[in-house]
Amino acid sequence: MWDGLLRRLEGEIVVLEPLGAHHRDALWLAAQHPEIWTWLTPLGDDEHVFDTWFQQALAAADAGSEAVFATIDAHSGAVIGSTRYLALREPHRGLEIGWTWLAPAAWRTGANAEAKLLMLEHAFGELGCMRVEFKTDSRNEQSRNALAALPAQFEGIFRKHMVMPGVGVRDSAYFSIIDRDWPSVRANLQRRVARGRAGGSQAG
Repeated sequence: MWDGLLRRLEGEIVVLEPLGAHHRDALWLAAQHPEIWTWLTPLGDDEHVFDTWFQQALAAADAGSEAVFATIDAHSGAVIGSTRYLALREPHRGLEIGWTWLAPAAWRTGANAEAKLLMLEHAFGELGCMRVEFKTDSRNEQSRNALAALPAQFEGIFRKHMVMPGVGVRDSAYFSIIDRDWPSVRANLQRRVARGRAGGSQAG
């Protein structure tokens, strides 16, 4: 694994902890909101599907092919979702941030913005990345708008890119942030996170 890739990332709204077996039950509870899964494989519908996802996530982390986190509310300690680094390309100084989901109670609290800030700071500042990419269902306007607001650069649509169990065949919209974009993206995210810490409804 990329040296230093998987470690605890601490913010004031969220903490990203390397995924462990002890997170399983709390993550299952956090997944029990159908509105999370409109554009992702619905993990909250079937415990067997959830456990398959969870075991695959642990195995990917153990193998060093992905770096998977549980997203924790920094104040209550509650598990509120998950995110990860994937598509690791260390020789090319690139990776993807994805498989991100949050319980609805954490939406518009600054949690998503701070998680992105923590992961991007780690990627560009500590790992030396020159490119971080994101992908989402091309029909997912909420996710696309959130990525554009980072701001990440829209790069196009990969047609019939993936089969998503429970969702169907997906065209994926790709976005990226590169190293020269990072200072302005960081400043924007810091402003949004500050609003979230102050209780502003526009953050995250």
